[in-house]
Amino acid sequence: MSKFYGPIGYITQQEISPGIWDDVAVERSYRGDILQNIRKWEPTEHKNDDVVISNRISIIADIFAYENLSTIRYVSWMGIRWKVNNIEIQRPRLILTLGEVYNG
Repeated sequence: MSKFYGPIGYITQQEISPGIWDDVAVERSYRGDILQNIRKWEPTEHKNDDVVISNRISIIADIFAYENLSTIRYVSWMGIRWKVNNIEIQRPRLILTLGEVYNG
């Protein structure tokens, strides 16, 4: 089983000036295991196909992760931010299923 260490991105909305809200990314680093490592290419109407991964990463979660589950948006893995499609809670771990490239 491969090991994982990297940042997970949490996206929250913060008021940057009165009445104006914007998405703010907060990254926190976690360690864990890569449970599944699968890649596939999805055909698109563009010239190149999109790469989609179905990786499952199990991280050792902290209080911040449990309190902000709904704001987890991406995982940085191999230099690319991947969208989190699914979160499974298995205390003390979170199992994150990744999907396509995150473009947020």
